[in-house]
Amino acid sequence: MKYKIGYFQSGSVSVLVKMATKANPLEGKTLKPESVRSQLETSLERLQMKSVDLFYLHMPDHNTPVEQTLHACNELYKEGKFKELGLSNYAAWEVAEIYTICKYNSWVLPTVYQGMYNATTRQVETELLPCLRHCGMRFYAYNPLAGGLLTGKYKYEDKDTVQPTGRFFGNDWAQIYRDRYWKEHHFQAIALVEKALGQAYGSNPPSLTSAALRWMYNHSKLQGALGDAVIIGMSNMDQLQQNLTCSEEGPLLPAVVEAFDKAWHLVAHDCPNYFRPAIPEGDLYLCPCVYVTLGDSGKLLQLFDPTLTSQVSARYFRAGIGNL
Repeated sequence: MKYKIGYFQSGSVSVLVKMATKANPLEGKTLKPESVRSQLETSLERLQMKSVDLFYLHMPDHNTPVEQTLHACNELYKEGKFKELGLSNYAAWEVAEIYTICKYNSWVLPTVYQGMYNATTRQVETELLPCLRHCGMRFYAYNPLAGGLLTGKYKYEDKDTVQPTGRFFGNDWAQIYRDRYWKEHHFQAIALVEKALGQAYGSNPPSLTSAALRWMYNHSKLQGALGDAVIIGMSNMDQLQQNLTCSEEGPLLPAVVEAFDKAWHLVAHDCPNYFRPAIPEGDLYLCPCVYVTLGDSGKLLQLFDPTLTSQVSARYFRAGIGNL
């Protein structure tokens, strides 16, 4: 067996390996030009490569003008240090802004967006996916199993008991994932789908894992012909094989697809945002945003998602981010 970055070879089988890395404004880093360069060049050094296939801006840095970040990316692209520019965790209006800036300046255009999407987390369908289609960008879905919740192995009442290490327990991101998905109505939605699987398929139904992945491949808004893809994860080879098998198992019965739709409507009101604003409390930014107050009390009645511009007029309002 021979191995080198780029290709894996075993006997007569040769598999192309593509490499991606990212820059983010976390843990003391920023998306200022010098930090973007440092993060990419550090990755290249560790990978022992001169270039990667895909370089993501992992999330917005609202303390750095986006033009500076994009200009830095274009310089790195011209130096041959990455082949495609990707975005992740940006709101739809930010994607449109970035694409417009890059096109106006003849800079490298973003061609890939990595976002949160699964059968019970569909917020991206409203505006993000139409935006990506307009810009000719591919969509790579992460969390296709909602961090493992859509495997059916977790029970809501077990949240306070000892649990094996995973997305929801025993790591630095566990609380974030519990805040994202560990809610009673999510488990009610899962029970609804499991019941439908039993009724539709009888004594030998597919697993919830299989059903959730088959929904992604066959019933979601993803379009393979446009280059969309599902990012799968695994902690062992059995899970990898299961994930790959699910990609070939075909569509679900209509009753199960309908159950997934009902499950989505059950949790949609509390769907985790696909974007990460990263806006410091108390700061002011220009964003499309409206809130409604009740009479003279000043009580907040409804806060509109600032990315869903279909809910508001095209006018931009100056919004204060603080304790509402």
